[in-house]
Amino acid sequence: MNKFLGYIFSPIHYLLFGLLLVIFHPIQWLSLKLGGYKAHKSSVEALNYLLIGTYYVMGGRVRFINKYDLPVGRPIIFIANHQSMYDITPMIWYLRRHQPKFISKIELTRGIPSISFNLKHGGAANIDRKDPKQSITEILKLAQRMRDNNWSAAIFPEGTRSRDGKMKPFAAGGVNTLIKKVPGALVVPVAITGSWKLTRFGTFPLSFGEKMTWKVLQPIEPSGKTPEEVISEAENAIKSEVEA
Repeated sequence: MNKFLGYIFSPIHYLLFGLLLVIFHPIQWLSLKLGGYKAHKSSVEALNYLLIGTYYVMGGRVRFINKYDLPVGRPIIFIANHQSMYDITPMIWYLRRHQPKFISKIELTRGIPSISFNLKHGGAANIDRKDPKQSITEILKLAQRMRDNNWSAAIFPEGTRSRDGKMKPFAAGGVNTLIKKVPGALVVPVAITGSWKLTRFGTFPLSFGEKMTWKVLQPIEPSGKTPEEVISEAENAIKSEVEA
């Protein structure tokens, strides 16, 4: 039934998703040119709020659980597992007060309306996985922006999406660098469950009626711990939640 209904509703979802990206591309451009960073940020938040609505077109249910009073005005490193391309939109919207900047593949900065524009102009670190020197430079620039603006970062240390919901081992490189270069940052694990099911049949059809949850876990104060210990603690916490 999930697949059958997916054939019916996936075209509607993709049409709405694509239209929103196309419509908001010039809106982002105008916001940045006329209102600077804050206006651009607001336009990106509005876009992602509306994009979440397209999840509901697929009969999806989105839950974002956060029982912690996360500080505003202090850099945060959000560490999450990665299940699908649909992981990012709820994080942008629900964590908007903390201004998370994503570490993403440089390929995404080209050819995608709205998304590419935001990655190029919104403060993200866009890394070339084939060029370690460029990747380190980008992450160092992000760390500097975090210190200067009290921005946060969001990173998926698995490096690639888990298509069956099972976590891949975390690669410590990028997180390690951010912890070292932004020692005052709070580290916050986020466990994502269920989003992989939306694409379990591939990009078409999407699976109808899936429950998806983003859960903020116990924040980790890195003071007095090595970056490796912090990353391991975050990975174990997320794994326990995802595989429960």
